[in-house]
Amino acid sequence: MDKVFKVGFGGGCHWCTEAVFMALNGVEKLEQGFIAPIENTADFSEAVIVHYNAALIALKDLVAIHLDTHRSTENHSMRNKYRSAVYFFKQEDEIVLNGIMTDLQQDFEIPLITSILRFWEFKSSEERFHNYYFSDTEKPFCRTHISPKIRILKEKYAKHVSPQVQ
Repeated sequence: MDKVFKVGFGGGCHWCTEAVFMALNGVEKLEQGFIAPIENTADFSEAVIVHYNAALIALKDLVAIHLDTHRSTENHSMRNKYRSAVYFFKQEDEIVLNGIMTDLQQDFEIPLITSILRFWEFKSSEERFHNYYFSDTEKPFCRTHISPKIRILKEKYAKHVSPQVQ
């Protein structure tokens, strides 16, 4: 029996992040909302929790996809709302994620700003925003901001993209 693991990702708008991970084989469940790290329990930012089947997609691939589909090397004025982070749930995952980030840094000319943070709390976004992209891919926001990320997935990570994604 395959085991389902979970990891949190934040970096950009949770509508964008949700769409990226919903498009992948091996993602069994996705929660869209706001995450606060244990380091600052009142500091929520937009993020998703990805429940994935490690037999179908590796954590390293999920992290690489995350880094390639948001501004993982750029600090900007909206970083409080859109913290670039990977959230872990079990302490032993921190070491694994640090190793993955070190390996993936080699793919970037500029240092990654993405933090590895221990998960503390999750607050779901409003139900009307869930499945934002796939409920209507033609919305102006979707065409402008999310569709380019889906194109990156299809070009660079095609083996992981679900056949249902057009």
